[in-house]
Amino acid sequence: MSAAYYNEIDPYAAAWLRNLIEAGHIAPGMVDERSIEDVSPDDLRGFTQCHFFAGIGVWSYALRQAGWPDDQPVWTGSCPCQPFSAAGKGAGFADERHLWPAFFQLIKECRPAIVFGEQVASKDADAWIDLVHADVESLGYAFGCIPFPSAGVGAPHLRDRLYWVADANRDRCKQSYTLLLSGQQAEAGSDSPRRVPWADMERVICPDGRIRLREPGLVLLVDGDTEHLAQLRAAGNAINAEAAKVFIESVMESI
Repeated sequence: MSAAYYNEIDPYAAAWLRNLIEAGHIAPGMVDERSIEDVSPDDLRGFTQCHFFAGIGVWSYALRQAGWPDDQPVWTGSCPCQPFSAAGKGAGFADERHLWPAFFQLIKECRPAIVFGEQVASKDADAWIDLVHADVESLGYAFGCIPFPSAGVGAPHLRDRLYWVADANRDRCKQSYTLLLSGQQAEAGSDSPRRVPWADMERVICPDGRIRLREPGLVLLVDGDTEHLAQLRAAGNAINAEAAKVFIESVMESI
């Protein structure tokens, strides 16, 4: 069976995932376009890695960049942030996009060795992360989380995000995850020089007069250009690969 399972409901992002798999940029596997609410534990049997809300595969890419082997078990999932984001409707737990219960049910029944996740870092999301914390600890997992901005890893913007980990090996975490379990802020990469992955970004003067950065080759939108709109939406929903890599590395150093 394929090494990795990718669950992604957006057709454009799912096609992007398949292209990345074919090109060898992320762990080999299969893409399931059903809602996570329709996925059962039986569907996941035999997979070494499972990536939910997979987007364009950045968690898999970041795991590789951090030195996490494709054949080492892991689950990841960045639940939709819109219910708890300033850019969303602010409906919170009443929002139909609040899909943590479905993700948690799969964790509860399958008991993966380790789970990585990410969520928007905002006061509106505090209750969400408290729920995740309580849920995974009820299963015996050790839990750690820490918020930090993308600027902390060299990005030219803040984009505060909260990264979390749930580890089934609770005993080793009591001593190893001191920083994460305490909830203290970290200065990512402050102990050594770090390359700046965004140094080659193009600077574009937009109609509102503001200067924004874009990846070379990424086309700006024009009226009726739905393909590029889908591309920008998929990229905009993706996590920061460098930030995820730094977080994964910190966990790997502990275990």
